[in-house]
Amino acid sequence: MVGPRVLLLTPPLTQLNTPYPSTAYLTGFLRGRGIEASQADIGIEMVLRLFCRSGLQTLFEQLRAREDELPGEARQMLAVEPAYLNAIDPVVEFLQGRNPSLALLLARPGFLPQGPRFAGQRESAASFRALPEQDRAKRFATLYLEDLADLTQATVSPHFALSRYAEHIARAATSFETIIEAVAVPPTLTDRFMLESMWEHLECLNPSLVCLTVPFPGNLYGAFRMAHSIKSQRPDITIALGGGYANTELRRLSDPRVFDYIDYVTLDDGERPLLSLIEHLAGTRPRTGLCRTFYRDKDRVAFANDTSDREFSMDEVGCPTYSGLSLDRYLTILDSTNPMHRLWSEGHWNKLTVAHGCYWKQCTFCDIGLNYISRYEMTPTDRLVQQIEQLIAETGCRGFHFVDEAAPPAALKALALALLERGITISWWGNIRFEEAFTPDLCRLLAASGCIAVTAGLEAASDRLLEKIKKGITVDQTALVAAAFKDAGILIHAYLMYGCPSETVQETVDSLERVRQLFAADLIQSAFWHRFTATAHSPIGLQPAAHGLRILGPEFQGFAENDLLHQDRHGKTPEWLGEGLRRSILNYLEGSGLTLDVRQWFDHAVPKPHVSSSWVRRLLKDRTVQDDPRAERRFVWLGGQPVCEPVGRRIRLILPGRTSDQAITVSNPQAQWLDNLIRQSTPQNKPSHPYPLLRETKATFPGTAKEFETFLGTTSWKKIRAAGLLLV
Repeated sequence: MVGPRVLLLTPPLTQLNTPYPSTAYLTGFLRGRGIEASQADIGIEMVLRLFCRSGLQTLFEQLRAREDELPGEARQMLAVEPAYLNAIDPVVEFLQGRNPSLALLLARPGFLPQGPRFAGQRESAASFRALPEQDRAKRFATLYLEDLADLTQATVSPHFALSRYAEHIARAATSFETIIEAVAVPPTLTDRFMLESMWEHLECLNPSLVCLTVPFPGNLYGAFRMAHSIKSQRPDITIALGGGYANTELRRLSDPRVFDYIDYVTLDDGERPLLSLIEHLAGTRPRTGLCRTFYRDKDRVAFANDTSDREFSMDEVGCPTYSGLSLDRYLTILDSTNPMHRLWSEGHWNKLTVAHGCYWKQCTFCDIGLNYISRYEMTPTDRLVQQIEQLIAETGCRGFHFVDEAAPPAALKALALALLERGITISWWGNIRFEEAFTPDLCRLLAASGCIAVTAGLEAASDRLLEKIKKGITVDQTALVAAAFKDAGILIHAYLMYGCPSETVQETVDSLERVRQLFAADLIQSAFWHRFTATAHSPIGLQPAAHGLRILGPEFQGFAENDLLHQDRHGKTPEWLGEGLRRSILNYLEGSGLTLDVRQWFDHAVPKPHVSSSWVRRLLKDRTVQDDPRAERRFVWLGGQPVCEPVGRRIRLILPGRTSDQAITVSNPQAQWLDNLIRQSTPQNKPSHPYPLLRETKATFPGTAKEFETFLGTTSWKKIRAAGLLLV
């Protein structure tokens, strides 16, 4: 297909360590249809223009010009300007992974200039010394960059931060007037760096269509600042805006002034709307035939949604590509040494999707009616494996982050088997629900296929509240699922909420006690506590009175609408609760404070937890796993092939496992049966290879049905299962 030359841009700022995947998905999709498409991450480029010798020289020149106005901390940093200038390029090279030999130098106390972040660090000198040399260097280098980021924000660019850009503007954007006023202000230093990077791409590629993705509020200001610059100098270029922010917050867009800056706003999955827009610009589709797209028509906002073309399936969207995104330029920062927490900020992860949407879609706090949640579709396993192999070949990276709303257990099982059958080695993690379907055996299978971590929502950590918000899990179930992942060696991060409708302070304290016990038992390794917010498109936001809430605002004024101010008729959630929860988690992440009474984290008196201090301990002690011969589960063998040794009239089977060997002595017929079962259960790359069903295996056992059930309770059978015979 011949059409416009497309440039997809990610405005500042998402992550420093890896690109946000939206442009990678769309670039791969468009190129698969013969459309000339390029992409760039303006966020990382802006950061690198600041964090280099020439960038810091410009920063310090601006500071020196008004030195008398600077706060004391800024003047102190200005006084050691040469130390900052000399260190910046080596620090960036080290955090990009290009100069690991600098670790010893950067980790040496006193080599890097130490500003306020060093003074306010939580770690003690002893804990710093206990870190491996590379981690110590990364931590010092991160504090050094954070000092410079704070300096930049406090003095010359109030919008700048290391993980977002002018997020406060988007948070208050019910009226588009907020954006107009922000963009009318002369560009700051980092704005100029952002625009310089953008114009380099425009001048090199000369696109006719620029697509701006806005996944988060922290990308909105940058998108409109960039759009304003393009319209001022190249009004012939068409500009489209989409992404997660638009999908949730701009669904009622009605202010025509938005289209002074951009030409089109698309909603939900970008493939169909973008292809329709390209066809329109090529003259083959009328404007009224666009898909899920806002535009201006005679000073009014119009919305076109031609549904005659079906949505692209997960098998049709193509494979993401990182072509054009220089992965070796991204920075690994280390803001926590917690092994789970650092996955978000360390190294590049190829991003893929196991399934579109959510298979549960009942949670009352979630946008379950919107396309990104409601349209559920699994990616065919063969297609997913093909994408994995393609990205390994393109990036040379074997780390994958599956960015699902909630990856289905059945799909993960199919993926794990496919990876094992094809002998593909990757390291992967993703988001799940704390489903009972994640049995110990399924967790072992996922670990064998390369799963290193999962994230999941525990939310309120209270059975009453979990039922009220229709989460579909219990706290006991969560603990048992977490134990299954832990036993398989898989890390867990839990998403938590406080201040849910009708939640009492007692329930919040009880939730914290449960979380403390989960951390203390090492069942979760990381967590974050969010304050509950009613959102416009969730069941709670759509029917607040039914959930005991009264919406107080903000008044919609034609632009963004999502977070709603509310009043809970059952009572108000005190602000200080959040601070106590935050303190507790910061300590738990580092393995400290786990034996303290949870009431000590709060600045105000709170009631004693009603949760038994032995809740988790008793739950784990009482758990049992039994093999039900009637279950519809299949055997999968993870170990090596058995070695048979005659011992009198019996056979000694040596079962090579992944970490240790097991040996059992059984009758000759049982040994033959087991050897055959293990061979049939071993993953192999044969399209028609069936894994044996437990109930079918019962019929081939050398003995009666009762003898088979007895055998399942023997020590020999437990050893076989421990060696790697799974039932999934």
